[in-house]
Amino acid sequence: MNVQYLLDENLAPIYREQLLRRQFDLVVWMVGDPYAPAKGTQDPEILFWCEKNSCLLVTNNRRSMPVHLADHLTQGRHVPGILVLRPRAEIGQVVDDLLAIAGASLKDEYRDRILYIPLN
Repeated sequence: MNVQYLLDENLAPIYREQLLRRQFDLVVWMVGDPYAPAKGTQDPEILFWCEKNSCLLVTNNRRSMPVHLADHLTQGRHVPGILVLRPRAEIGQVVDDLLAIAGASLKDEYRDRILYIPLN
């Protein structure tokens, strides 16, 4: 599976820098990039963008994202998946897990699901 990521605007740019340093051909968008959702875009709109562009969303929004996902699914929509950072997650662990997910995921493995990372 060719995994693509959209990093939420609240994540530090170092996540993308570290991902691309280790796997230069990985597609990693950030909210605020050209052709990505603008900074300040509401979460429901970000989920629509992720669905349209086949991107897994990486976020630290643990509180409201489950509600937005439920609303999105109720509308008959889908998302490739949402990866939520655990509290106090270390950047290195998160990057390792994102690279593992990109390298070993099956098609639709995370569809319509929220997964918390780091995985262990």
